[in-house]
Amino acid sequence: MSCNIAIDGPAGAGKSTIAKLIAKKKGYVYVDTGAMYRAMALYFTEQGIRADEQDRISAAASDADVTITYENGEQIVWLNGRNVNDLIRTEDVGKMASSSSVNKDVRKKLVELQQTLAKKESVVMDGRDIGTCVLPDADVKVYLTADSHVRAVRRYEELRAKGQECDLDVIEKDIIERDYQDMHRELSPLRQAEDAVLIDSSDMTIEQVADAIIEMCKH
Repeated sequence: MSCNIAIDGPAGAGKSTIAKLIAKKKGYVYVDTGAMYRAMALYFTEQGIRADEQDRISAAASDADVTITYENGEQIVWLNGRNVNDLIRTEDVGKMASSSSVNKDVRKKLVELQQTLAKKESVVMDGRDIGTCVLPDADVKVYLTADSHVRAVRRYEELRAKGQECDLDVIEKDIIERDYQDMHRELSPLRQAEDAVLIDSSDMTIEQVADAIIEMCKH
């Protein structure tokens, strides 16, 4: 019997890390919706499209083929047949993803793909509107959050570990701005679904959060 888990929450809350761990522990398929939107955003950026050019984003969305596969347990994000794993995690692509994800044509294409996968497999999906829009009938719904400063520190340490120069204050400012943008966008704004369980991970380990969510899944 399949079980779909939907995890929503703001930027830097640890959604992806925790969703991947749950999928590994349960043997479910992890659908990285954020990576899919980032791949789309990378395509727009490479086409020289700006975040405020919504008409061009709409027109280009149909030309971008985004898929996810797993090879030896590793997720591979494909953009028009090209592995873009190493290109989609930059701050610029993240900002474009936040802007382009409000575009109805971008969302329509990606949501259809995500819903089709969830009908076939037990999935763990994380994003901004999974429990409210993409998988409204998910068996388990979680709204995962953390204090903005805690999220900024986590992102700062992640970037530093990769050898990237960064500024903690700038990262926290960007996170707060993205929270506002995601919560106030017209299409599918970030919000807690009425039947979602709120988890604040500020003082929790990744393992603790993952185990708490697994406990909610009865299958």
